[in-house]
Amino acid sequence: MVTTVVDARSVADLLAAAAVAGRLAACAQVGGQVESTYWWRSGVESSTEWSVQFKTAPDRVDALVEHLRVSHPYQVPEILVSRVDCGHPEYATWVFEHTRP
Repeated sequence: MVTTVVDARSVADLLAAAAVAGRLAACAQVGGQVESTYWWRSGVESSTEWSVQFKTAPDRVDALVEHLRVSHPYQVPEILVSRVDCGHPEYATWVFEHTRP
């Protein structure tokens, strides 16, 4: 699973749609607003962001991360990769099958 956050729902929707259409992810879920507090340019800032979770196969992670790095509007985007060690086998098969180019 790969996650990121962006500053606009429309951007989250675009990233989700592009990843799924490009078979970089089998599914992308845009989460509701989150309030983020973080260091940026020597100060603490807060902003409203939208989270996006991408479900992908292990062999597609690098391509998805690169796509997000290039497409993301942030100068330093949060792109986190979490390995899923256990899950429903049929779902894992579905993810694998729907991330084939």
